[in-house]
Parts: sequence; structure tokens; C-alpha cells
Amino acid sequence: MKQLVLDIRPDTPPTLENFVAGANAELVAALSLLASPATAAQLPARHLYLWGGPGSGRSHLLRATLGMARAAGRPTHLLAAADVDDSLPETVDALLAVDDVEQLSADAQIALFNAFNRARGNRQSLLLSGPAAPLGLALREDLRTRIGQSLVFEVRPLDDDARATLLATLAERRGLRLADEVVDFLLRHGRRDLASLRRVLDALDAASLERKRPITLPLLREMMQQGLEI
Repeated sequence: MKQLVLDIRPDTPPTLENFVAGANAELVAALSLLASPATAAQLPARHLYLWGGPGSGRSHLLRATLGMARAAGRPTHLLAAADVDDSLPETVDALLAVDDVEQLSADAQIALFNAFNRARGNRQSLLLSGPAAPLGLALREDLRTRIGQSLVFEVRPLDDDARATLLATLAERRGLRLADEVVDFLLRHGRRDLASLRRVLDALDAASLERKRPITLPLLREMMQQGLEI
């Protein structure tokens, strides 16, 4: 199962509001506090690590939190681990995010370890993401230990009821009206990751306009017979 988020178009900025929290309310609340230096002090740790599988929404949450931090006037840096070399920004008061930490090179792992060491002095907070809990990361032992001392959250998948609500919301925000039977069929028989749902909704939208028909299960079945993969 994969977490679904409401950023339904490529240019829709990710926010904590358009992430469907489901069982992740505590994580979303912690990210909201982390975004501002004033509220970050309320957290039991200065740094946060979140983990989950592909499609869980990790990158969405990092970008959303940094957007909130910038709106609050906090300096931010977002780096893909594969792009980190032997140093990381030392900007005072910054929220520094590193996505996919398991992809850090040997030099980059040292750079992140050093960032942990100087974070208190330059009042930085680190926001990190990866595919597994800290003990499951293929990183230096000292770095895994530092990550494990952060606030650690698993991004939990949505249940089927939340997915159905999300799919209906995705359609509504596109100006579409989906019959309940269409939602049930897609969740029962189709891929449930965001990219696949987005593609199917695009196809349903186009077919509905072209044929001047509402989006119903017969229309979906007809499109599947014509080659639409769900």
C-alpha cells in the first residue's frame, strides 16, 4: 500500500494541508512545529527522520515542511542525498532537509555526521528521509546512531476508507464527479499509487468530455476494453 497525497497536478505546491494524514497526524503535527525555530523548541529533539517505502509521501512532506518554514521566515535547504558532496550548508537557523539518505556517498555521510555535530552551535534543524528505520539503513554506524537519536516516524499507509475519500477528493478538485462504484472498482482492481490514479482520472476526464457521458462503471469498463490499464 502506498500513501496518497492531494498534489494532483505537477505545479500544485506540496503542503501539509494537502497531504492526507490518515494515521500520520502525529508526524504532521511534529513537522508543523519543526518548521519554525520558535515552535521547534517544543519538540523533544532538534532533528527529525521520517521513513517509508516508495510512494509513501516522504518527499512531499519534506518539501511541504520547508515551504512552511520559508513562509515563517526560516532559511531552508533541500538536498537529494545523491547530490550531496563533502559538505552541507551551515546557514544559521536553517532547516536543512536531505531526502533519501540511504543514497549518501561515503564523503556525504561524513558531511551529514558533521552537520549533526555543529547543528546546536548554528541552531540548525535536520529533516531527513529514507526507506527504512535507522537500524535498516546501510550507512556508517556513527551516522545511523545520530539519525536514530532524532525524532523518528514511519509514514504509515492509508486504509481503504481513507483511499476512497482521497480518490473522490482528487476527482472533485478536478471538477469531476465519480460514481461510488467507480471508486470501489478502482480501489479493488486497480493500482492505488498516485501516479496511476492521476493517469486514470485524466483518461476518464478526457473520455467523459469527448463522449459527453458521466464517469460511470460502464464507461470505465468500455475504456478498459479499449486498452486503458488501471
